[in-house]
Amino acid sequence: MSRFPVPATIADAPAASRPLLEAVKKQLGVAPNLFRLVSLSPAALEGYLGLSGALSKGALPAQTRERIALAVAEANGCDYCLSAHAYLGKNLAKLDDSEIAANRRGHSNDPKADAAVAFAAKVVRQRGHIDEEALRAVRLAGYDDAQVIEIVLHVALNTWTNYVNSVAQTDIDFPVIRVGEAA
Repeated sequence: MSRFPVPATIADAPAASRPLLEAVKKQLGVAPNLFRLVSLSPAALEGYLGLSGALSKGALPAQTRERIALAVAEANGCDYCLSAHAYLGKNLAKLDDSEIAANRRGHSNDPKADAAVAFAAKVVRQRGHIDEEALRAVRLAGYDDAQVIEIVLHVALNTWTNYVNSVAQTDIDFPVIRVGEAA
């Protein structure tokens, strides 16, 4: 049970959040619990959607973004985000089960994506204090400085949603996957 009163419907959300939630519903078909929870602060919802939207226009493909989200959710112990991104990874980004399992371990079956996911996992574990070797490895895999910055920002955005869901104990409205359980 969530520790916060998650609006049951878009109509129950603060008035300033309703148009933003309608846009989420239009894009995803539903307004998941995370978005309705964050809608309690219209400013937070606007910031989250703004950053998410900006990053979706970046250089990293959707598959890599989902891979990073899976690695970050597992590392941060967020069942909600792990469940959501496993669902989105499989159904929208078309990642298979073996790829999702690799991502949860901070890797990828794709060599280039593996460098991004491993770097992202290292950023989480070391809270941004990565060494030259980690930076060199992601660059050698073909990521330029702008893409490395995007990877770090995806880590930060996903860490934020992980923390919000962990603090709130948001009810999971996706097929449930638990951190640490076999993929």
